[in-house]
Parts: sequence; structure tokens; C-alpha cells
Amino acid sequence: MAGTLFFDGNCGMCTRAVYFILKRNRTGDLRTATLQGKGVAERLGIPRSRVLDAARWHDESGDVYEGAEAVNAAVSAALGTRVPLVLYRTPGIRALQNAVYRYVASHRYRFPGTTPYCESHPVSC
Repeated sequence: MAGTLFFDGNCGMCTRAVYFILKRNRTGDLRTATLQGKGVAERLGIPRSRVLDAARWHDESGDVYEGAEAVNAAVSAALGTRVPLVLYRTPGIRALQNAVYRYVASHRYRFPGTTPYCESHPVSC
């Protein structure tokens, strides 16, 4: 289940979360990229106006997940197990995780984080 997690590179909390997941990448199947990168909307098949709405997971089969499902897919790829995705798809869990994700995503610039990825890697953004 290899793929790429696209995240908001201008968000310190998002950057911290991505670094946290990358530290646990046992498989090497997890890649990351910023949503601010060149051609991201086209690659993911979404309108440019919606690019920063949520994190996105683009797996090698071409599937694109967004929000909480994208994060679960990234964690699954990093750990080498589908358990996070299976748990996410359990009735009730999906609704709860989606609600929490929407709240956090809409307030992401208020949460503590680290230096946003785009500040330390401007060429990538």
C-alpha cells in the first residue's frame, strides 16, 4: 500500500504530524509532498480551489483518499499493516474521526506545531 501523503506545507501542526508519521515509517512505502507543490491539483484530480481543504493520500493504484481516511492510509503504509484503515472503516469510528479531522483541519493554524515545511524547504512549495 505504498503512496504519497499530501499535506499543507504552510501549517506547522501539519508538518509536525507528518514528521511524527515519517519517524514510524518501517516500510519505506510512505512518501510525502506538500499540497502547495506544482501540479498537485491535476495529479490528484481535484479543483485547485479545493487543494488545501484536506490532506490527501494518493496510492500506487491511483486511488485518492482525503481527510481522516488519508491519514489512516498513510499510517497503514508506514506501519505495514492495514489495521488503521480497517478501524477507520468501522461504523461509528469513521464518523468520529471525520468530525475530529474536520474540526482540527479548520483550526489547524491555531494549534502548536513546528516550523512549517514550506518555510524550511521553499523550493518544494
